[in-house]
Amino acid sequence: MLSLPPVEVSNLQLLWFCLIAVLWIGYFVLEGFDYGVGILLPVIGKTEAERRAMVTTLGPVWDGNEVWLLTAGGATFAAFPQWYATLFSGFYLPLLLILVALILRGVAFEYRSKHSSAKWRRNWDIAIVVGSFLPALLWGVAFANIVRGVTFAMTPIAGVPGQPSIPGESPIYGGTFFDLLNPYALVGGVTTLLLFVTHGAIFLSLKTNGTIRERAHALVPKVGVAAAVFAVVFLLWSQLAYSGGKMWTWVPVLLAAVCWLVGLGMDRLKRDGWAFVFSAVTLGLAVIALFGMLFPFVMPNIDRAMPGLAIPGASSTPYTLTVMTWVALIMTPIVLCYQSWTYWVFRKRLSADMIPDPEVGSLDHVGVGS
Repeated sequence: MLSLPPVEVSNLQLLWFCLIAVLWIGYFVLEGFDYGVGILLPVIGKTEAERRAMVTTLGPVWDGNEVWLLTAGGATFAAFPQWYATLFSGFYLPLLLILVALILRGVAFEYRSKHSSAKWRRNWDIAIVVGSFLPALLWGVAFANIVRGVTFAMTPIAGVPGQPSIPGESPIYGGTFFDLLNPYALVGGVTTLLLFVTHGAIFLSLKTNGTIRERAHALVPKVGVAAAVFAVVFLLWSQLAYSGGKMWTWVPVLLAAVCWLVGLGMDRLKRDGWAFVFSAVTLGLAVIALFGMLFPFVMPNIDRAMPGLAIPGASSTPYTLTVMTWVALIMTPIVLCYQSWTYWVFRKRLSADMIPDPEVGSLDHVGVGS
């Protein structure tokens, strides 16, 4: 068996590995309820006014939530270019499907109310459902495959410092698209899908009144229990098979289970704010657990006895990481303050009876954020 050299990670590399994890936490927590609401559009929204109210809860925030994904991708490209290159070349098809779904979903949000035709709105509603369903499923598949590890082919590349691989070579993805559709990854996809749907239902309970809120409350325990079952299977499978024997990652795994159950209990008591907080914390803890299992790799080899792509070999130079750190220190508080202000301004609950009659003329003057 090949004896792998120890991986030494610098403080800057560790900082940016953690910051990228934080960006994914923000994305899953904020965009997660977006996906959930989009998937539930035809389930909870029985009338056009109800569906319009559901879309309006997302109107002021959905595009801002997607910024977390753009930032996570940009930070990965700048801080860990080898990780970015390997990930996007190996996972090209699923990431392309996610991109197409996000474009379709964004266009649907903007165009569904530009015409009063019921067929027009129905077609765009289908686009919202599909554009929410695919990313909610495929992000789980992608992250599960990253944690599980992939098949690497070794391609000679000279002068890659800190690369824990065969000297003079750099790992590239050597599998196929169908290798990504393994049982573990599919369980991960269903897990994120159910977690996001539950998260979205809790968000609707928090942001709406009337029949929408009642239906969302009724749905949370049903989907939430199914999500809990899949999440337990997925996180236990991850911990036992792919954590590399780390014991500390049990902490976020167990805390995630407790927070999810508490969140479901808060929803049953109709403490909507606390239910949403515990749901969000659960998603954050799950991401922490998965990144903890990855460390010190960014893309492990599926054969753990063989070299994969570790943090030192994937990272940029210390100078690049230093400049990025200063930019992050300046810009991150500004972005967080602005997004917090947006949520505060649009904090009031909505109901179907607040929506103008959709059959009277065009809704161009209303817009998605109204």
